[in-house]
Amino acid sequence: MKVIPANELENHIGEEVGVSDWFEVTQERINQFAEATNDHQFIHVDPEMAKATPWGTTIAHGFLTLSLLTYLQADIGYMPEGFQMAINYGSDKVRFMEAVPVNSKIRGRFVLAEVNYKKNGRWLLKTTCTIEIEGKEKPAAVVEALTLYIVNE
Repeated sequence: MKVIPANELENHIGEEVGVSDWFEVTQERINQFAEATNDHQFIHVDPEMAKATPWGTTIAHGFLTLSLLTYLQADIGYMPEGFQMAINYGSDKVRFMEAVPVNSKIRGRFVLAEVNYKKNGRWLLKTTCTIEIEGKEKPAAVVEALTLYIVNE
């Protein structure tokens, strides 16, 4: 994470701010997510039944892929100087483009899209996040993620 003066954030709009390491999505993680969310659809948790699907194997939940975004972005991007905390502010847009087959590796590619000063030391940053699947041309998802930074003024 690169710390810069808040008033310089806008100078970096449109820049790729980083690419995460690859992260393997295992069946164990998929099963844990199914337990946590009560989403036990067979395409996620039943390898035998999933063989008959277009993917031929189980796939990660779309929301599991989305929830890994925080981990993938943990050390990537710009942070305003004097920051006290960062808060997940939601997403403007989420598109699931391709299924993530079990044991695939994913990574995030991040571009700073917007910077808005709200007031009282609050800076809202929109980052376009492309979640790539190793060996596939089409990404798993494209997300416009919002992070609110609270800084000392």
